[in-house]
Amino acid sequence: MTKLSKMIYFFISVIFLTVFDLYFSELILNKLRFSYNSNPILDLIFVQNTGAAFSILEDYKYFLILFAIIAIFIILNYTAKHVEKFSTLSVFWAAMLVSGISCNLYERIAFGYVRDFFKLNFIDFPVFNISDIFINVGVLAIIVIIIKNKYLKK
Repeated sequence: MTKLSKMIYFFISVIFLTVFDLYFSELILNKLRFSYNSNPILDLIFVQNTGAAFSILEDYKYFLILFAIIAIFIILNYTAKHVEKFSTLSVFWAAMLVSGISCNLYERIAFGYVRDFFKLNFIDFPVFNISDIFINVGVLAIIVIIIKNKYLKK
């Protein structure tokens, strides 16, 4: 793929993942009334998260908004400068990360909080949303790629 086609793929992926996230979050939350016990593994419960991951920096809304904007800018800038070195899958992971950050940013601006709704029943873990999944999978995949590339160069 050329640099241009990778950037087009990146932006199409960001748009698709963002629409997917916002649509399904809205769909789940419209069906959800307070809480819904799904099964022994997963509950759906609405939580207004004013913090970041694990509710850290709770009530630091403007800092979190600024941090998200800076993170998106850095990822976009890095991707634009180095996309020709990225595999197609790496472009997708970067798009997933930008989409997750963007959706949480949108919710923080639009609602004053991030709407979390997935609760794992088999482990003590904070309630999370689709954006959080995108962010964590994107970060984890990028870390694996970086480690793999460093290991292969030696």
